[in-house]
Amino acid sequence: MPELRLAIDIGGTFTDIAIADGQGGLRTTAKTPTTHADPAQGALIGTRIALAEIGAGMTEIGGLVHGTTLATNALIERRGACVANVTTAGFRDILEIAYERRYSQYDIDIEKPDLIVPRSRCFTVPERMTAAGIALSPLDPTAIDRLLAELDASGAEAVAVCLLHAYANPAHERQLAALIAEARPALAVSLSSDVSPEAREFDRLCTTVANAYIQPLMARYLTAFEAAFAAEGLACPILMMTSGGGMTTLETARRLTVRLVESGPSGGAVLAARVARMAGLDRVLSFDMGGTTAKLCLIDQGRPQTARRFEIARAARFVKGSGMSVRIPVVEMIEIGAGGGSIARRDGLGRIAVGPESAGSEPGPACFARGGTAPTVTDADVALGLIDPARFAEGRLTIDPATAQGALAALGADAARGVSGTVDESMASAARMHAVESGKDLESRTMVAFGGNGPLHAVRVARRAGVSRVLVPPGPGVGSAIGFLVAPVAFETVRSLYTTLDAPDFAAVNALLAAMESEARTVVAAGAPGQATAARRAAFMRYRGQGHEIEIALPNRSLTPMDTTLLTQHFEAAYALQFARAVPGMEIEILNWAVSVATPETPLPNPPAEPAPHAAVPVAHRQITCDETGAALAAAVFDRLALAPGAQLEGPALIVEPQTTTHVAPGWTARVDATLNLVLTREGAQ
Repeated sequence: MPELRLAIDIGGTFTDIAIADGQGGLRTTAKTPTTHADPAQGALIGTRIALAEIGAGMTEIGGLVHGTTLATNALIERRGACVANVTTAGFRDILEIAYERRYSQYDIDIEKPDLIVPRSRCFTVPERMTAAGIALSPLDPTAIDRLLAELDASGAEAVAVCLLHAYANPAHERQLAALIAEARPALAVSLSSDVSPEAREFDRLCTTVANAYIQPLMARYLTAFEAAFAAEGLACPILMMTSGGGMTTLETARRLTVRLVESGPSGGAVLAARVARMAGLDRVLSFDMGGTTAKLCLIDQGRPQTARRFEIARAARFVKGSGMSVRIPVVEMIEIGAGGGSIARRDGLGRIAVGPESAGSEPGPACFARGGTAPTVTDADVALGLIDPARFAEGRLTIDPATAQGALAALGADAARGVSGTVDESMASAARMHAVESGKDLESRTMVAFGGNGPLHAVRVARRAGVSRVLVPPGPGVGSAIGFLVAPVAFETVRSLYTTLDAPDFAAVNALLAAMESEARTVVAAGAPGQATAARRAAFMRYRGQGHEIEIALPNRSLTPMDTTLLTQHFEAAYALQFARAVPGMEIEILNWAVSVATPETPLPNPPAEPAPHAAVPVAHRQITCDETGAALAAAVFDRLALAPGAQLEGPALIVEPQTTTHVAPGWTARVDATLNLVLTREGAQ
């Protein structure tokens, strides 16, 4: 049998499994409830089910890729270690000062972001480094005993070290880490020069604090996960999905745990980008709705939108500056608490509100009949007739429609439509806001829908967002896990080195870029030994005096004075594209440099010829409630696995498969294309 590759995505409600053969062909998938007390056990249960379906054993797995929301949830739910931070003497209050502004200027009851470390656990040491990396004052070893006493008294389990300008010269940070490790080996130490070696003290400290906060928890989890699968006979290395859409080794994941934030959702964006390239789509909206959250991402020219900064656990929903700022490479998406398990309630004005609280998998929605009593989105979908109880979650979970109706009754009459409409509008609003903030539109895009609840809600969200075309790929219920299987092994480094295009120090820049590329290649080689790799370089440029930069691609070679004109042209073109016009004559400066190294993308298969259209044959009919009018409708039910390429049908209809259901609303048509995607189109759309 060809060598198998296994992908495991542990979410807040379900754990998704996907297995592919050595040529990349998907063999089987599985979905099981997440076991929160020990997430590895749920992963093992799902893996055993999937392997049994294809008659294989654990020893036949030659590669395992894992993604999880554990790091994200630990930060949001504040379940990490007790963290102290250490900064340069005189800079104790970096976290308190932050950006020196309020995210909501006139809100007298403003809730400040929780930055994890109170002032009582902020400590300092005497030392000083310049922005050029020159030591003005050495680290004072005599201050270490005082620092250790302060750490002991604070009860710290982890330490975030962020000394001034350590991005330019990490010598003092490394010296301090060695002294702490020698005296207190049980303390987990995170260095800003390792985690986020960039200028901007507040962001750098926040990122280092976040890493220190979840590092002990994630290190224990990853060690236990590795041991559990080894005990089952797994002999291959385990790779971890990162927030940037690439894979890395367990060793790197244990050291830079903050890069595991958003690791699961990034796999979904990788899948949506690949689906877009295969379908020849230039502009796509990725829509991933699971049991706990919904994630939306813009994809252009087959590549997800990316960022180097995002916020965790915002105090005010959708309001920038109200969360904890983290600087790591990340697939840029908007994530809201809108999933199948999201709990519905009446707010203070008597309106139906949904989420962000979730029933999760324990006890789960009321209809699971596992002790849950709160009404959820899944209960509403069951009450609307959109879920077949006999086929939900491959028949491994019992669905009780009467329990769903009973839970919804507490919200009043027509609660199912109210819950459904509220959550769909929340997701559509998030999509519109994300597009506006990115300076892009939605109307010209195709939505790629996946996740356990994505296909079920896709046309309803698309209608509200102004999207006229929806594509549901094969295996959508475990879409992120499938994305893991086609993701490259990759690592990205970002470093600060200030220079201007008027007088560039290309000698220093070239030395820095070469060192960064060597570091990234070493990390990638550890996860993909013997494989070819490719490097991409970028500079973050701005006009002098501005506060934020624009990413500009660099040639993958040493820079020369002849490149000054080229870089100026590229920057001014990018600036004009974003801000309508360039500013001639202004000095251009470069603050940060980035190098990413990755294995080649999995080749796209040759597209088959488009099939001849034919009418699909339903296997049953089912009464559903129209979400727009409330009228009872007879919906045709189709078995997706029985639909051949070219099959066509009209809504209202339900297309059922083992791990999800695609809802084709009235006024929409669906067809199966040559690569087995479901393509849903609103009538009258071009």
